[in-house]
Amino acid sequence: MKPKSVLNGLPVYQPGKPLEEVKRELGLSEVIKLASNENPFGCSPRIWESLQEEAAQTALYPEGSAPELREKLSSHLGVDPEKILFGNGADEVIQMIARAFMEPGVEAVLADRTFPRYQTQIVIEGGEPVEVPLKEGVHDLDAMAQAVTDRTRIVWICNPNNPSGTIITQEQLEAFLAKLPEHVMVVMDEAYFEYVDDPAYPDTLSLLEQDPRLVVLRTFSKIYGLAAFRIGYCVASESIITELNKVREPFNANRIAQRAARAALEDQEFVDHCRKANQAGREQIQKQLEEWGLSSYPSQANFVLVDTGRPADEVFQCLLQKGVIVRSGEALGYPTHLRVTVGDEKQNRRFLEALAVCLDKPLKEQRG
Repeated sequence: MKPKSVLNGLPVYQPGKPLEEVKRELGLSEVIKLASNENPFGCSPRIWESLQEEAAQTALYPEGSAPELREKLSSHLGVDPEKILFGNGADEVIQMIARAFMEPGVEAVLADRTFPRYQTQIVIEGGEPVEVPLKEGVHDLDAMAQAVTDRTRIVWICNPNNPSGTIITQEQLEAFLAKLPEHVMVVMDEAYFEYVDDPAYPDTLSLLEQDPRLVVLRTFSKIYGLAAFRIGYCVASESIITELNKVREPFNANRIAQRAARAALEDQEFVDHCRKANQAGREQIQKQLEEWGLSSYPSQANFVLVDTGRPADEVFQCLLQKGVIVRSGEALGYPTHLRVTVGDEKQNRRFLEALAVCLDKPLKEQRG
């Protein structure tokens, strides 16, 4: 069987190494995973209470438009429910956007070091990705605007960016939008926006009210801790949502995920706790890195990209042997960097202790 020609050379997405796999391979009983930007605090306990009510409905298909979740989310965000669409994770929404708007002969502009699924979906649909280098780990919006042509259909911006964790500001985004021609859609992937504490971060939902070219992507996988349920969404103009619904699979957001997301929205205290704990954990990691003289990007997400000064795969393997799973920057385009998810205080301490050994760095005894 011969596959589509556009698949030639297209890499298979490699997620963070699973806990179970590392335990089996290395014979370790205790392993921590700080590789996939998952929430170390799990999810709200309200999720499990709510799912008991769904037990009798497992034989029934879900409502494809997720009306109850849509109403609850629209109230939480302060947007029209008709402007919301759900996916089997934000990954599927990315796929739907590419399927609806990309085709042979058109281009999409994106950063050269960003979430790889944008490029994958562009290529699958026959489009041409136009990559623009990051500038000190941040989207170079001036260069991206210059890369736009009559063939450009979409500009993808991950904010905070994965893997650098950096952000563009409200002022920068507004100036960028003013430069773009009317035919260009701008997809703002805000998977990590709940973790941001920088007041300069864009209010994209307000901008969307004046600019129908914007599409805002968000997810329940990160701060809400529902990665296993696969539920993400986008907010966009009704005309864009109509086109996306044409390519959406009929029952893409499953019934249990919809119920879990509704319960998650009701527990904003949990979200606030996770946000504050992440800020403290990020500072815990970055303070030690600074003491060692190791550079890292100023992350606004729940991960830190650090330059170890050594081949990333070697440091990754050293940490793995000590039961700490991180993400090697080799596959991310950063051959001497590691991307580490911010864990809880104990997990962060264990990561730093293991990294100190792998890099032969001094580490003061930490308490907690």
